[in-house]
Amino acid sequence: MRTTEAHEAGLIARVLAGEKELFHELIRPYERMVYLTLFSIVKNETEAEDGAQQTVISAYRHLASFRGDAKFSTWLTTIAINEGRKRLKKAKGAAEQSLEEQAESHEGDFTPAPLTDWREIPLEALERKELREALRVAVAELPGIYRQVFALRDLEELSVEETAQALGINPGAVKVRLHRARIMLQKRLVPFLKTTAPARRGFFRRAP
Repeated sequence: MRTTEAHEAGLIARVLAGEKELFHELIRPYERMVYLTLFSIVKNETEAEDGAQQTVISAYRHLASFRGDAKFSTWLTTIAINEGRKRLKKAKGAAEQSLEEQAESHEGDFTPAPLTDWREIPLEALERKELREALRVAVAELPGIYRQVFALRDLEELSVEETAQALGINPGAVKVRLHRARIMLQKRLVPFLKTTAPARRGFFRRAP
């Protein structure tokens, strides 16, 4: 077992044994990952923050069900994805209901402690404010199936296998979706990339 995984296993055992305050130490390295995962699905900062908090609560309540078959980060990401999909479905239902209510009105008939730094998307290599904003918008506008893979692979640097497991798809689909996401983003960012040299290897040249 790797050092990180062994450390996490020890923390989980201690939390389950009653040292509840250690849960924050366990979850802290993944705060940003949880937020980004939620945001890649719901595309709304407030919903992503609320969903991230609910993900943390769910992880705490169901910690005893973690068996170590996958990494803790993958297990946590799966919870975040499920929470995001649930919120997306709820928002869609609310939107449909709102449209129905508007139609009726036209006819005359007249509801653990917060974690920090979830919004800090890791784009240190992109030095210009304009490029960071362009990338943020471009990622937000990606179709959902590509946006989720891009967020997990290139922003949070999960492996192909971890991403596939978290999303419930096969590794081949992860590679295809990531490739397509990168192509879409490159097309959107060409004007910026021609004039900006990243300080280190960028996500577009990362190994698939």
